[in-house]
Amino acid sequence: MLKFLLEKEFKQMFRNSFLPRMILFLPVMMLVIMPWAANQEIKNIKLSVVDNDNSTYSQRLVNKVIASGYFILEDVSSSVGEALRSIESGKADIILDIEPEFEKNLMGTGMASVMISANAVNGTKGGLGSGYLAAIMADFTDDIATDLGLNAGKDVAPSIEIVPHNLYNTYMDYKVFMVPALVVMLLTMLTGFLPALNIVGEKEAGTIEQMNVTPVRRITFILGKLIPYWAIGFVILSICFLLAAFMYGIKPVGSLLTIYLYASVYILVVSGLGLVISNYSDTMQQAMFVMFFFMLILILLSGLFTPVTSMPGWAQLIAKVNPLSYFIQVMRSVYLKGSGIGQLLPQLVALSVFALAFNLWAILSYRKSG
Repeated sequence: MLKFLLEKEFKQMFRNSFLPRMILFLPVMMLVIMPWAANQEIKNIKLSVVDNDNSTYSQRLVNKVIASGYFILEDVSSSVGEALRSIESGKADIILDIEPEFEKNLMGTGMASVMISANAVNGTKGGLGSGYLAAIMADFTDDIATDLGLNAGKDVAPSIEIVPHNLYNTYMDYKVFMVPALVVMLLTMLTGFLPALNIVGEKEAGTIEQMNVTPVRRITFILGKLIPYWAIGFVILSICFLLAAFMYGIKPVGSLLTIYLYASVYILVVSGLGLVISNYSDTMQQAMFVMFFFMLILILLSGLFTPVTSMPGWAQLIAKVNPLSYFIQVMRSVYLKGSGIGQLLPQLVALSVFALAFNLWAILSYRKSG
């Protein structure tokens, strides 16, 4: 009986001209556009400069800031008040105010002052922009000390040299961090939405009533709905692996078999959730609204964009019962660190519990009436 149900599902799937196209083109569109849009690296910060000194060294400082690649010189203001008006109008994000006699103080006493004023409406941009400027100032100070030979003598103050060594993502490329998580989000959307909409679509068309009068058991019916989308999930995952490798050069450090193992369990989780929602929905519109609600919660509280540990306590508790967060941990760990099943055993246990719970719920909640 299961064989005929699967044959029916695959025939329905391929008769639908839209569904195969969506399975092929949605991963392409997501991985082409989203890694560039979902980027938390701050660049192109609009800078307003108030140079009260107009000296060689003040110009050298401004040029060094612009050459860093993080700032765009939006305007050179004659006063702080004029620069603040640029921030209020949205023309500038941050102000670099260089004091009068900057060069004289720097050469005479070895100390000079600058003031950094940042628009903190966007706290991330304001904080990182100020941090970038502070780092550039420190580098500028070292350059001047080297030029003047202040580091050549024996009586040099002790210092600690910090040499960063980034593990797992050497060049701090945000796409390496985001692409594995976006694959999880894509897998969640397709293998969660499609089973739910499939059953509700049959309810609206009336074909499910014909199924209800047959001797097909509930567990067989649910398996007939799960297995095709389980197979589709593997197709989507394989497409995403190829796109990540050829477009961004991102390949997993660990084993692909580990990812496929966890994906086989995770697809059952989200497909089971979709089937549960479809069992309680009578119309396509109702199912879509409920799925969107759950998807928003799952995605925002999964650690996709912000670390779970940075969330409030109540949000961290929700993340512990969020299957999406576990599979994102798996994908990032295998892709970036090469983790194996031994290191990711807690995630496998959690996903297995979710899969068992949702699919058992889907079987019990399916109302078969004949």
